[in-house]
Amino acid sequence: MSLSDWAKNDWLKTHKTSRQEIEGLFSIVERELKDAQVEGISSDGKFTHAYRASLTLGTVLLYVSGYAPARGQSHHYRTIAAIPKILGKEANDDAHYLEQCRVKRNAAEYDSANEASETEAVELVEFAKEFRKTVEAWLKKSGSHEIRK
Repeated sequence: MSLSDWAKNDWLKTHKTSRQEIEGLFSIVERELKDAQVEGISSDGKFTHAYRASLTLGTVLLYVSGYAPARGQSHHYRTIAAIPKILGKEANDDAHYLEQCRVKRNAAEYDSANEASETEAVELVEFAKEFRKTVEAWLKKSGSHEIRK
């Protein structure tokens, strides 16, 4: 199914973005990455911050593609599942990894403490940094680079 099919199913809605909105999202990514690397916070906290950075990058992809997730259930799931639809099949592994992180983050947020190890948190921080580069490269390749300063 395409993103337009998802919109027909009310899983996404059309969205017109702006440079200001995308810059705001990238500022959230930077804040979350910075917070994920603060010494002394729990590995769950670091993991959650890095997850938010990654999810926000997925939101950038959706917004620039002309869509936003419909609010409510499955908002994170849809954002993650849209990544390979936008970036191509080569992003399937990234989406699969982020889906696993989504499940772990939910457990850390709502079920119990110490769900994410320090190693997992560091891995997700590194993933988010690389994913940011991927999203920035996609913006340039897709002709949407002017949306960033």
